[in-house]
Amino acid sequence: MTDDKLPGEAKTVDEPVEGAGSAPKAGLEREDAQPDEATELSEAVDQAVTYAEGPHAIETRTGMWSSGSGDTSGYGRIVRVVEMPSQPLPSDGWYAGVTARLDELVPDALVRVVFDRGELTFYVAREKLSQVMGQLRDDAHLRFEFLPSVSGVNYPTDEGAELHVVYHLQSMTHNRRLRVETSCPDDDPHVPSVVAIYPAADWHERETYDMFGIVFDGHPHLTRILMPDDWVGHPQRKDYPLGGIPVEYKGAVVPPPDQRRSYR
Repeated sequence: MTDDKLPGEAKTVDEPVEGAGSAPKAGLEREDAQPDEATELSEAVDQAVTYAEGPHAIETRTGMWSSGSGDTSGYGRIVRVVEMPSQPLPSDGWYAGVTARLDELVPDALVRVVFDRGELTFYVAREKLSQVMGQLRDDAHLRFEFLPSVSGVNYPTDEGAELHVVYHLQSMTHNRRLRVETSCPDDDPHVPSVVAIYPAADWHERETYDMFGIVFDGHPHLTRILMPDDWVGHPQRKDYPLGGIPVEYKGAVVPPPDQRRSYR
């Protein structure tokens, strides 16, 4: 039998993963791990991808509520630095092994790797997203079979990448959690759909489209899911107005059943 272990990890599978029956037992420890394996793997990751060594500032805000607004401190000098958290990627455990394995399978896909408080996030170029998600699901070393959530984020100051999509993944086989994040510019809000890979992403992508205006190319039925079909704008974007939206409560016309949109 071939060895499907990732060097340097504490929990592993002794045989190739072929199905649900091959899942490792909880607490399974590798007996033949060598200290130099983790060191070699860490060096390989250093050369292969870029990962954050520490927090980096993305914006400086002044005022109580938004940039340039007043505050109630009595000093008028509230200044907040918005930072993206990160810690050095540990060389032990499964984090470095999964990072190196994915970079080997899909070269040049990882734009940035962020590790913070035990959580690993892969920033992926949107052109490589479908390849990355397919390998994360199918590769025996990785096996992130479950996608419980897809969400959007709007960073107006992230020039050229104002809209982000975050995918939360879980490996039932290896008992691991991972985030994948990709981005697109405000003037080209297109990201490949992953419904063909993770069918559970269907309504999550619809909600992200509805709230943020991100178009998931290849989605089987990309329509609004929370707001009315004729609603203008996307409510969770930072440029969406807070209030002042005219809403018709009386006198609204409800179309007959044969003229309503079909729901799938």
